[in-house]
Amino acid sequence: MTTKLTEAGFWRKTADSSTLKEPRVLIRVYVGEGEIDRTIAFYEQLQGVQADMRFDFPQHSLVLAAVGPFLILEGSPENLQPFRSTVGTLLVDDIYPYHQRLLDAGAEIFFGPVEVPTGACFNARLPDGTVLEYVHHRPRDGE
Repeated sequence: MTTKLTEAGFWRKTADSSTLKEPRVLIRVYVGEGEIDRTIAFYEQLQGVQADMRFDFPQHSLVLAAVGPFLILEGSPENLQPFRSTVGTLLVDDIYPYHQRLLDAGAEIFFGPVEVPTGACFNARLPDGTVLEYVHHRPRDGE
């Protein structure tokens, strides 16, 4: 694990997802407070890859990190509870075409689109009941 990943704040290897040709599917892993560094190390060892992003989400008192196909969310049980129904995150080039396609397919958009620390996102409940987050990343000032 890199030293940058143990620092609080905001770090990611790639700041802009607009060039993605297909979605990056991230399986969510929820962990308690103080567990993210250990969990990152576990998934790095398991997958043979290094974490490529870590950031604080202060509006919800969460810390997030991505290691390969896993998105790790750290927080208290109370702060994680509103997010637990979401089974996965799709990092895409642009959320807005997906937003329209999902509406056309009968999905319920119950959160967003909104700006978030990494770019913009929304959450959708698909007709089969699956709950997914769609997010695109854009560079922040100075990134």
